[in-house]
Amino acid sequence: MSRITGHEIPMNQHIQQSIIDIITTRIGSRVMRREYGSLLPELIDRPANDENMMQLMSATVIALSIWEPRITATFVNFTPVSNAGLVDLEIAATIKESGEQFYMNQRLLRNPDALNDFVKGASA
Repeated sequence: MSRITGHEIPMNQHIQQSIIDIITTRIGSRVMRREYGSLLPELIDRPANDENMMQLMSATVIALSIWEPRITATFVNFTPVSNAGLVDLEIAATIKESGEQFYMNQRLLRNPDALNDFVKGASA
């Protein structure tokens, strides 16, 4: 179900919606489910060097392995978008139930206080 419209959506769209919710939720911010979320909001605004990009990828894979049981992530990458304060996220995964491949990309703001303000996104 779409969290925006309340209408039924295809499974791939629901998985993408779930992934975005998981990775943009700061651990400790959910009442009654304090452990839910990821470290991404803590890490995203750090300098875009190799070490920090690797931490973003690791935090994403760990959060998805815990909170999104329908997929197995096979590829995660963050690419800074020059000095625009944006980062492009790419995720490839296998849907466990069907073995089908899943791919999404999402442009994120690097401001941790505005992490839920997505600029652009697409999935396949």
